[in-house]
Amino acid sequence: MPAQNTHITPGLNALQSRIAADDEAAFTQLYLHFAGRLNQFAFSLVRSHEIAEELVEDVFVKLWANRRQAAEISNLTVYLYVAVKNTALNALSRKARELVSAPFDHLNIAVEGFAADPYELMITAEMMHKMQAAIDALPPRCKMIFKLIREDGLRYKEVAEILNISVNTIDAQMAIAVRKICQSLQIDKPDSAHRPTTPEKKSKKI
Repeated sequence: MPAQNTHITPGLNALQSRIAADDEAAFTQLYLHFAGRLNQFAFSLVRSHEIAEELVEDVFVKLWANRRQAAEISNLTVYLYVAVKNTALNALSRKARELVSAPFDHLNIAVEGFAADPYELMITAEMMHKMQAAIDALPPRCKMIFKLIREDGLRYKEVAEILNISVNTIDAQMAIAVRKICQSLQIDKPDSAHRPTTPEKKSKKI
């Protein structure tokens, strides 16, 4: 699926203010904007679509219950992802401690296929197959980071906050992902291919 822009500011800030003022339509709009990608994120952790959907719903129920503070959340995207992550880890009960101490190292993270943008339409089916195979073969932590940045459209800093790791680790893992994908396609990787072009690290193209 295409990477969607998770930052709908100033629209997002407006939604938060409306939600804080008991606007149910704004809350529904927020839910529809985030639910799909949060369900996928939760599924990556709990490996059950039904449980994943329940976890995401629980997060939004709690957000609505505490809607008076909604406007005070500085980065709602990170807030929601962290809430889903923590709720998922709690749902895993006895496995939670293991996952917290070594998060995402033993998970089979699912990553969707690439979007059919004009550049990708020029790539042969064989190349696309090799690219997807390379992504599927990435280590779980690397695959999770690649998914959140390339597919969910998050910034490096946001992913670092969500997964509780450093931006340097994000940068290194993306470098690994790009290198392996380039190797699978038998192309040279530019030295800066994985690095964003701005200080905010917004670029998600490889």
